[in-house]
Amino acid sequence: MSTLPLTIATTDYDHFRDIRTGAVRPEGVDLNWLLLGHHECFARMTANREFDLSEMSFAKFSTQVTRKDSDLIGLPVICSRLFRFSSFYVNRKSGIEKVEDLYGKTVGSPEWAHSAAVWIRGWMQNDLGMDMTRIRWVQAGANAPGREEKVELNLPDGIEIDRVKDKSLSEMLASGELDCAIIARPPTCFLEDHPDVVRLFPDFVGMEEQYFADTGIWPIMHIVAMKKSVHDAHPWVARNLFNAFDESKRRSVERLLDPAVSRYPLAWLPTYGRRMQGIFGKDPFPFGVEPNRKTWEMMGLYTHQQGIAHRQFTPEEIFPDSVNTRVII
Repeated sequence: MSTLPLTIATTDYDHFRDIRTGAVRPEGVDLNWLLLGHHECFARMTANREFDLSEMSFAKFSTQVTRKDSDLIGLPVICSRLFRFSSFYVNRKSGIEKVEDLYGKTVGSPEWAHSAAVWIRGWMQNDLGMDMTRIRWVQAGANAPGREEKVELNLPDGIEIDRVKDKSLSEMLASGELDCAIIARPPTCFLEDHPDVVRLFPDFVGMEEQYFADTGIWPIMHIVAMKKSVHDAHPWVARNLFNAFDESKRRSVERLLDPAVSRYPLAWLPTYGRRMQGIFGKDPFPFGVEPNRKTWEMMGLYTHQQGIAHRQFTPEEIFPDSVNTRVII
């Protein structure tokens, strides 16, 4: 029986390992897998549509999937998801002790359509009632200058962004030119223990656990995007791919939770994984529409409010019907 050849580009995730290596095979599909850094995946898929499927920033995907006659569709397959209260880095000389102290301050992020920053700004605006126009916004590369926005924006009234091309966020945060950076990974100045650069929320884990308990939302950073032309020509592909990704993830979680075999070079990881099951449920990293509905919908709200998505979307608009259908075995 012939199979459909498709090219996919992602970062090297353990929960994709078994589908990538062929231990799990999507029925009727032959995947040519390219392991690339996630910024390269985003840039090449966004600019040139070089792959049939690609890891993509959820924020950047939201711009492209809500364009008129969009040529992309998503799979509710989650590459990465992280809470983001750890992502506030401040210069202690700025006197910022709580989020509301950011009023009148200069705050940077690598891009406006940076998923980590989208989640944080959405929380500030909707949960805390903050006015985003009362903050001075800067965009620059995280640890090296030159990073640029990858998607078009329709910024809300009153929002202006100073785009800095010759300095990094890390440099500006260390020097005090930035009061705060909202950034997915710790900036170099923080990792190098700069005496003035600290996290705004050192006890971010406790905050994040409470946030999930209160809201049921676990922020999603990157998903898998697919060319709509592939789905239109082969509507069975989305569900077969989803099933294989889900099985690959199930095996990854099983490996992590197995206390009899030390599969990862960190102590107590299975014990920590069991604790996560107590928080998130039996499947501590769920794929699909319904288990993540609140999170999909919240990103639809946030990206529209922030001028990233062209309209507020629902999960039914961005994912194929075939992956929304419950399969009972």
